[in-house]
Parts: sequence; C-alpha cells; structure tokens
Amino acid sequence: MNTSQKLLWNIYAGLVGAATTVLAAKAVNAAWELATGDAPPEPNDPDVPLRRALTWAIASGIGIGLSQLLVNRFAADQWTKVMGTPAPSFNKTTLKI
Repeated sequence: MNTSQKLLWNIYAGLVGAATTVLAAKAVNAAWELATGDAPPEPNDPDVPLRRALTWAIASGIGIGLSQLLVNRFAADQWTKVMGTPAPSFNKTTLKI
C-alpha cells in the first residue's frame, strides 16, 4: 500500500470517526433522557451521586465505543469494496509490562 492510500485512509477514517462520535454522543444523551426522564448528569460534579455518575460514564462509554467499533468495521469494508485492497490497519498499540 502506498503512502497516498495510507494518507487517504487516515483522512477517511478520521472524518468518519469524528462524525460517529458526535452522533453517538447525541444518541446516548437522548437515550438517557428517554430512559430516566432527566438530562444526563455531569459526572465531575461533586453534587451528583457517585452511583449516577458511574452509571452515566459506563452507559456513555459503551454506547460511543460500540458505535465507533461498528462504524470503523463498516468503513474498512467500504474501503475494501471501493479500493480493491484491504484497509490499512490502524496503528496498533502494544503494552509490555
């Protein structure tokens, strides 16, 4: 894979990822309001009970993470269909302890 394709992939994946994050955050906020009837809490506010802050953090993390996973897989599949080559892999981070 040449450098221009890698650059194009990084731009494509970045734009799709950014749009997904914004839309997923709005969807998670709307789902929270629908489920609880209240606006999402500000988890860093000391007046918000810890249980509620943790519930919000977990719910928003799962919602946004899941949407990014699905959209990244979709984007890679579309890249393969259009370009005829597998999408360049994302930079993999390894942790050695």
